[in-house]
Amino acid sequence: MQTQLSLFEKNIEARSDIEVSRSGTFLDNMALPIHRWFRYSAGFAAQWVEQILVEWGIKKEQLVLDPFAGSGTVSVVCDTLGIPSLGVEAHPVVSRILKAKLLWTTPPERVAEFAATVLRQAQKEKPHTATFPILLERSYEPNALASLDALKSSWLFLQDKSPESELVWLALTAILRSTSTAGTAQWQYILPNKTKKRVIEPFFAFQQQIEIIKADLRWMQAQADRSCADIIAGDARTFADITYRYVDAVITSPPYANNYDYADALRFEMTFWGDVNGWGDIHDAVRRHLIVSSSQHSSRERLVLEDLLASETVAPIHTELAQVVHELADVRESHGGKKHYHTMVAAYCRDISLVLQQLRRVCKPGSRMCWVIGDSAPYGVYCPIERWIAELAMAAGFTHHSFDKLRDRNIK
Repeated sequence: MQTQLSLFEKNIEARSDIEVSRSGTFLDNMALPIHRWFRYSAGFAAQWVEQILVEWGIKKEQLVLDPFAGSGTVSVVCDTLGIPSLGVEAHPVVSRILKAKLLWTTPPERVAEFAATVLRQAQKEKPHTATFPILLERSYEPNALASLDALKSSWLFLQDKSPESELVWLALTAILRSTSTAGTAQWQYILPNKTKKRVIEPFFAFQQQIEIIKADLRWMQAQADRSCADIIAGDARTFADITYRYVDAVITSPPYANNYDYADALRFEMTFWGDVNGWGDIHDAVRRHLIVSSSQHSSRERLVLEDLLASETVAPIHTELAQVVHELADVRESHGGKKHYHTMVAAYCRDISLVLQQLRRVCKPGSRMCWVIGDSAPYGVYCPIERWIAELAMAAGFTHHSFDKLRDRNIK
């Protein structure tokens, strides 16, 4: 049985025709049809995915899996090539964005008509005094917020769960940041105190986004007849229990153990749509469903280090993991924040091990797997994440692994 695992830190091995240093980012996707509908902070280059599929010789009767599907780069690329795919995504808003992207068979005329109706009704709405969450009030000029609220109210009144309705939802969601005065930190945290000068008027931005979607629908429909993608809005740690399909290839990028709060990344959008009312709602709404990769997650769950280390899931790396996390437990006492990096790293390894066990259950003999990963050094204590993932993969039943370093940590 020759099931292989290739590990790539901060992305993939050098390629001659794409910018290697950016292949692990979503940046270049913003120039590509469908992919550009929503900028996702955690992602990799669509061109790289296509190259991997071609180099591996994946055929149209084979199945490609992404257990951390994000906003759907792998799914959309596979659709373009006519290759069946399966994506798993636990973040409810991200999975909705992904599913909307896969509605590319929708006639553009229907999207245009639905959007025009939403816009007309929004423009007719009379100004009214409404109370908005503080995050929104601090992030918009009053007139812009009123226009966005009118578009939202109009969509909510007209939405009918049709494909065009969901695509218009995505269009409105996609313009929330370009119409806001708030700045955005690296990896998309919203910063109301860091204002930006260039802001687009909401009604104009909405029309622009609809035109982009219409053009991309026409382009995609000229490339393929139908979507071959299935999406599981669920947990990568348990997904094998709810799928009957076996896969030929896995291309994915899991959360990194670098204290980035993936749940918080879309708090802005979730606040606008009423999914959460504040930062305190994020955990129950999103974070608890995700792999532990931030200290906020581990502290909120009140995870106990010794319980984590006693788990059979981390047995293959127990000795070194215990040494590292106990050092983190000591080091944190000398830092003001005393962040729970020690339990975060241990829980991250536990969760990654669970995912690998699920993947081994669904991978066919001879399948190949490629992960885009990043190492970690919280409080300056180095965690060899790439090696630990490889050892956990071998323990789960994979047979070979290799690793190619793309760039150093903290290199943009």
